[in-house]
Amino acid sequence: MDYREEADTLGSVKVPATALWGAQTERSRHNFTTGPLMPLSLIRALLQLKRAAAVANRDLGEIQEAKATLIIQAADALLALSDERLQADFPLHVYQTGSGTQTNMNVNEVIAHQTAKLDPTSGVLANDDVNHSQSSNDTFPTAMAITARLALQPLLTATQHLIDELMAKQTAFWRVVKVGRTHLQDATPLTVGQEISGWVSMLQHDLDYLKSLQDTLLELPIGGTAVGTGLNAAPGFDVAVAEQLSQAYGQPFTAKTNKFFGLAAHSGLNVVHGALKTLASDLMKIANDVRFLASGPRAGYGELTIPANEPGSSIMPGKVNPTQAEALTMAATRVMGNDVTITVAASQGNFEMNVYKPVLIATFLESTDLLTGTIQSFADKLVHGLAVNQERMTALLDQSLMTVTALSPHIGYHTSATIAQAAEKNGWTLREAAIKSGDVTAEQFDQWVNPLAMTNIDRPE
Repeated sequence: MDYREEADTLGSVKVPATALWGAQTERSRHNFTTGPLMPLSLIRALLQLKRAAAVANRDLGEIQEAKATLIIQAADALLALSDERLQADFPLHVYQTGSGTQTNMNVNEVIAHQTAKLDPTSGVLANDDVNHSQSSNDTFPTAMAITARLALQPLLTATQHLIDELMAKQTAFWRVVKVGRTHLQDATPLTVGQEISGWVSMLQHDLDYLKSLQDTLLELPIGGTAVGTGLNAAPGFDVAVAEQLSQAYGQPFTAKTNKFFGLAAHSGLNVVHGALKTLASDLMKIANDVRFLASGPRAGYGELTIPANEPGSSIMPGKVNPTQAEALTMAATRVMGNDVTITVAASQGNFEMNVYKPVLIATFLESTDLLTGTIQSFADKLVHGLAVNQERMTALLDQSLMTVTALSPHIGYHTSATIAQAAEKNGWTLREAAIKSGDVTAEQFDQWVNPLAMTNIDRPE
């Protein structure tokens, strides 16, 4: 491979001849070789931030207009690249310095070299010009907030889509009666629609939680520079950058935040991810309910029928497995684990700076990506084709002993319990046991034990 010589404050470094990065990126490329690459969505946010900084520095008279123009053009050229092409210029890993300094310098160096391609005489420098009025300590968390805020939007859309699909099933199965279950044991009846309405409400609450919390990700610590004091940043730089970013993304970003907080804590990421964990927990419950109610088809609950998306076994012909539910629940476990990572990482704001920034944003993005994709797939490939096995539901309901609860107001709890116990002991239906007891006539039983009426489905609100 052909190399060129690049230099930084530690000396000269050999860099691949065609690489746009410089000495600091090359050092990091060899010093930190483990784990996933820095997410491209974060790289794009940093590129957009450098563009905004160039505009602000130009307007504030901090850098020459010609240099600012070249930085803007270079950033635009890089932002226009496909992900595959862009990745070639950003080879650094998540597990590097906890401030993300190497990635910040990777972006600075690539932009500087890109300006040289546009104008070999430009003299744009990575530190003095591209990074002017900035520090890794404020640019990286600014990019983290932007990236996290943007990542939430498709997740909110996917969650609403799942709610809509479930609401369609709620309406379709509103009056389909089934056995209720508590403690994994038979309980009083409810309808499938009522059961699904609980799932819908869970997800609607989760969506509301996320919407109410997401604005904390609009606070940008840009302008805090190294420790939050704003040293070497021009007055008004932070506000000007936030305005540029708001225009670029169509989001109301603000620089009006305590910079010391913004560098040392990542409470916004932490609290929002807590809501992601809550969503994951509820998705786990819903997916488990679906796959258990669809278990069988003959040796399980068998109350629901799920779409057959692919053969379920390499050895058992005709087997159908709840694969979408399994994918969703696996993603949920990952998000729950990620919440521990984020909780611990967010606690590491030692003095003036949190030093777990890269793993914080990478983990947050993994959670949003996993949930967005699996929720969308679960909605489209399972919930949309979900059907009820009404014959099975009716058979189980007829065998249920807990409809005896409807007798209790008429003959008392103790007598009702005696009837249920006799039915269980002798293998009778509840109706047979009630009539044999002499405490209830056939006409009374048929009048009092009406499973649909027991659901209160027609009770006025």
